[in-house]
Amino acid sequence: MGTYRTAQLARIAGVHPNTVRLYEKLGFIPVAQRQLNGYRVFTELHLRQMLLARTALQIELLQRGLRKKIVCAVRLSAAGCYDEALVLAQGYLDGIEAERRNADEAVRIAQGILARPSEAARAPLRRAKAAQELGLTVETLRNWERNGLVSSMRGEGGCRVYAPQELRTLKVIRALRCAGYSLEAILRMLQQLSSDPGASMRDALDTPREDDDIVTVCDRLISSLEQAQRNACTVVGMLRGLRADYGSTGALSHEPASSARKGEGLPA
Repeated sequence: MGTYRTAQLARIAGVHPNTVRLYEKLGFIPVAQRQLNGYRVFTELHLRQMLLARTALQIELLQRGLRKKIVCAVRLSAAGCYDEALVLAQGYLDGIEAERRNADEAVRIAQGILARPSEAARAPLRRAKAAQELGLTVETLRNWERNGLVSSMRGEGGCRVYAPQELRTLKVIRALRCAGYSLEAILRMLQQLSSDPGASMRDALDTPREDDDIVTVCDRLISSLEQAQRNACTVVGMLRGLRADYGSTGALSHEPASSARKGEGLPA
């Protein structure tokens, strides 16, 4: 079975050599054996684990503890605990699928809110009252205003109040934020629908502008969840392959379980 130096493993995995060292330090790949001269020696197991880690960590989903779950799965796999890793990876996949349903449902709810006419006869609500009615904090409403998502006007006594149209907008923002859409994505969507009422809300939420300097996962939540789901399915398959090939010998072995059963021996 072939072995690799750090630079060779990095080149095949498409990363910098420092990333290989970092992954070893973080427990994402097994600790490599060293030659007498101190050079690390990596095996096919390290390569497969490296590719698994890269696939698992490509999409950085933080909500509902998803990131923590897949990181734990990668470390368990590196330690040879493939059954436990599979349980976590499947839970991660289930969580992503739930988040996708939440994201789609939030869009449907927001579309339904916008489709309803605003209650024109309703009196404007003060900020504190609006926050109470929506189950939000006053600071949250201030933050949404500071980011340009909604505006308020001055009522009697100089208090900030929200007209019926703004209250409807607040409900739309709340629905989308609960599903994990970023403020930037929601602002982009509101601006696009303002200039083109017939535009697709889903597309607007998932398409960053060309002049956006930094694009996060939640700025493209729908696409990110779809990619994360594909990656998670791949990770589950990779874990099953690792378990089949190395499950009986453990991650510290550098030969597949099939070779060990044939009596080919393990490194000292």
